[in-house]
Amino acid sequence: MKLEGKTAIVTGAATGIGLAIAQRLAHDGAAVVLADVADAESHAAGLRAGGARAVALRTDVADEDSVSNMVERTIEEFGRVDVLVNNAAIAATIQLRSFEDITVAEWRRMQDVNAMGPFLCIRAVSPHMRAQKAGRIVNITSGTAFKGAPFMLDYVASKGALMTMTRALARELGPAFVTVNAVSPGYTLSEGNLANEAFRETYREAAIATRALPRDGWPADIVGAVAFLASDDASFISGQILAVDGGSVYH
Repeated sequence: MKLEGKTAIVTGAATGIGLAIAQRLAHDGAAVVLADVADAESHAAGLRAGGARAVALRTDVADEDSVSNMVERTIEEFGRVDVLVNNAAIAATIQLRSFEDITVAEWRRMQDVNAMGPFLCIRAVSPHMRAQKAGRIVNITSGTAFKGAPFMLDYVASKGALMTMTRALARELGPAFVTVNAVSPGYTLSEGNLANEAFRETYREAAIATRALPRDGWPADIVGAVAFLASDDASFISGQILAVDGGSVYH
């Protein structure tokens, strides 16, 4: 198993893409921390029942103390942190609307979770990864930031910030042999997107129409790319943004 002996933190791991990533990393041998503002204990228990090492930690990625506590407890439980997957985001409640209709409070909350959250998590794990002279950071961005998708400016701006963060931190953390990459999904039928009926019906067919592979995207389609970037197979890859979207974005 490629991640045997490694410890991975996955944020936003209670549902959807984050849960699928946590399950895949556990399958590949990693001890997994399912960090989410919601309760993920039942999923951690399921992983433990299957022989994996897993804990669930309630974490608000937009809160500095909550993030620091989560990383400290990870070290207490498993002794190290090798992989961080920044997946937590406000996405399932997206509404298509003019930027002029976005309130300042809504804008700030989106940036706090989707951009500040990854910053806080990376800042908290970086001392441990630097000390180990090794680490893998994988950010989950979005194809909307590649395309400049209209009518969701708060979300697109937050994911664009995360793309830029990926490239800048790849340079800054590179001397410590910490890689920083991103996976950029297209529209994916996660639990949250399936529940957001109005957005789903508007966006789903349009998303499929842009793809070289004309089908729905599912969380299971995303996890292989994340597992690869988290592994030693990707030890000489950093600063890259990998689109996993059925061939919607070419770059």
